Amino acid sequence: MDCTDAVSPELLPLSEMASKPHPPLMKKHSQTDLVSRLKTRKILGVGGEDDDGEVHRSKISQMLGNEIKFAVREPVGLRVWILISAVVFTVMALMALAFPNQLYEIVFDEELSTTSISIRLYGGALLSISLIMWNGLYTAEKIIIQWTLLTEACYFAVQFLVTSITLVEIGSVTNTAILLLLSRVLFLVVSLSYYYHLGRRPKKI
Repeated sequence: MDCTDAVSPELLPLSEMASKPHPPLMKKHSQTDLVSRLKTRKILGVGGEDDDGEVHRSKISQMLGNEIKFAVREPVGLRVWILISAVVFTVMALMALAFPNQLYEIVFDEELSTTSISIRLYGGALLSISLIMWNGLYTAEKIIIQWTLLTEACYFAVQFLVTSITLVEIGSVTNTAILLLLSRVLFLVVSLSYYYHLGRRPKKI
């Protein structure tokens, strides 16, 4: 008896289908499918503008923020001002460290009655602040520049108060001291102006 005769008619189509080769599977390239990509981006909530007007290309940039957000729209003359401040702090620090008595005599027009170690410590503090200023000159991050300007403004405000109180206690005001106070007020106003300008949010167009 032939084997084909033993197979029931119902099983013949199944056996024939099993013997036929399957057609190759068609792979759908979702990365190149524009419609699929748009649907995926819409589900993730990316590709459109957020409340700040920024367009995010991925979910990661939407969560962490675009790199352009950290870029600084610098006001005119900001880098020049930080450079001037860094040079001034460095020069004053070196003068206080090397010539403490002469620096005190120039400002207050009298000899230093106490030890010069206090002036040298003052010079060390100035040198530390100057390092912050030099770092702020080469950075591109907004928050670092803001803290640099705020540090400078706080220093000039404190120095103005301390110098004014010392002049009142001494009872004599020299031209050098007046010039020093005016320069501190100028540095304070300019530093706070740049700090305020960087803190402002850019207007949407």
